[in-house]
Amino acid sequence: MNDLIADAITRIRNAAMRKLEVTTLIHSNTVEAVMNVLKQKNYIESYNVEDIGNNKKSLKVVLKYDDNEKSVINEVKRESKPGRRMYKAASELKNFKNGYGTIVVSTNKGVISNDEAYKLNVGGEVLCSIW
Repeated sequence: MNDLIADAITRIRNAAMRKLEVTTLIHSNTVEAVMNVLKQKNYIESYNVEDIGNNKKSLKVVLKYDDNEKSVINEVKRESKPGRRMYKAASELKNFKNGYGTIVVSTNKGVISNDEAYKLNVGGEVLCSIW
């Protein structure tokens, strides 16, 4: 597995389509940081790191649904890929989907959302977009 972020996004998208409460992701520090941003922006209920033995970890993600049992996540998309990296300056990160969406950005300040990156005036690699 080369792209753990794309794998995590696909697992979340598939679990939301099947209306599952919990999904399991392969752990990496970057995937954990992306889940932290999604939790801060209320796209997921919670996540926790579990030790699965043999010096390996996994992430259990609890998905969030509205009152009509529809997923809070409308669309999640991997932007920067291993074959084609995408970078944006701080001025380009101001708004996404008129404020209804979030762009997850990897910066020198860590993995943060687009509005935090705009406030800190830092750009970086666009990992994924969600709304």
